[in-house]
Amino acid sequence: MSDAETGGLRARLIDVGVELVTAEGAQALTLREIARRAGVSHGAPRRYFPTHLELLSAIARRGFADLGARAARADAKGPAGPRARLGALAGVYLDFALSQRGMYELMFRHDLLESDRLGLRETSLPLFGVLVDLVAAVRPDADARTVAGALWANLHGIAQLWGWGSLQLGTGAKDFTPLLRAALDAHLGPEER
Repeated sequence: MSDAETGGLRARLIDVGVELVTAEGAQALTLREIARRAGVSHGAPRRYFPTHLELLSAIARRGFADLGARAARADAKGPAGPRARLGALAGVYLDFALSQRGMYELMFRHDLLESDRLGLRETSLPLFGVLVDLVAAVRPDADARTVAGALWANLHGIAQLWGWGSLQLGTGAKDFTPLLRAALDAHLGPEER
């Protein structure tokens, strides 16, 4: 098999995984189902991904790339100023988490993130670096990594609880915008108007 064919099938397996996680969620990502939908034998994925975690990591890397691209587009056409940019970035994060639930769940699976050899850390950390830099610009008085971590945890919690319907029930909110504003105010201080 040529390098082009090998790379083509490897990419196809990842493409199928992305389609599957988008349509049916992270729980549907079995090697057998990915192989079936790619039109190859159930053992074929193992030639390119020796473990199931490696295939899942490759699929999750696509999710981080998609999220990063969305954030970059929003930043490029969005508002100026670090606070406004943080709000736009947080909005993109929540929108991605809610519109791409299966991929979002896969991207933050602890077993994928814990395994440094699978390459997710270098894929996921640049976006956090942007968050840290923006927090540092807004809150020069604070430890930017800590505040950014707390803000990220807050956003992740909003995404999870909103996805489950808990926040709508508890707060009566129709969209996550008021919660996003409250999270930004809690971690950055009230916005000057």
